[in-house]
Amino acid sequence: MPTRTVTIGSASGLHARPAKIFVEAAAKAPVKVTIRSGDRKPVPARSMLSVLALGARKGTEVTLEAEGDGADETLDDLAALLAKDLDADHA
Repeated sequence: MPTRTVTIGSASGLHARPAKIFVEAAAKAPVKVTIRSGDRKPVPARSMLSVLALGARKGTEVTLEAEGDGADETLDDLAALLAKDLDADHA
């Protein structure tokens, strides 16, 4: 199963606006994506509540996983999104 590990780049972490932007992008993906922080159980990237519950702050490493046609491209796109400061990019 393809995976990507990325460091959260948004100043507010994966909270509020950055989480909304990420969840919306994950929901549009052609494959189901999960996200986890550390040794925690993976959660659906399409679930706003699950993503917020990760409590990922700026600098936290998260791991994305997906399987199926388009998984690698989807993970690359979502990892690039998480690495950016989405607060600054969408202010």
